[in-house]
Amino acid sequence: MRFIIQLIISTLAVLISSFLLPGVEVQDNNIFTAIIVAAVLAFLNAVVKPIMIVLTIPVTFFTFGLFLLVINALMIILASKLVDGFRVDGFWWALLFSFILSIVTSILENVKKRDENEEGNL
Repeated sequence: MRFIIQLIISTLAVLISSFLLPGVEVQDNNIFTAIIVAAVLAFLNAVVKPIMIVLTIPVTFFTFGLFLLVINALMIILASKLVDGFRVDGFWWALLFSFILSIVTSILENVKKRDENEEGNL
């Protein structure tokens, strides 16, 4: 159940972020495409990203961790290549999308936690 809730939050974050950025598009704001994008990003972040981090430890260390932002953008570009109906217009849009996606996801998760706390106090 927790995975499904997280997937819904990620889906909403993908839709909101793509709405805010003209360089990122979820075709026709299709909820099904956004669910697939959220699932693919979750898979890439769980499987591919740790491998990329290990392979780029020297560069990440040298850049004081800023290279992790590049890895995030690359994961989004890879997701755009894998999912039909999801388009990112280049590296800088992917980087900005990763920032906005993180912020929106954080806000939605905080709303969820606040609602859970209010339910527990009833």
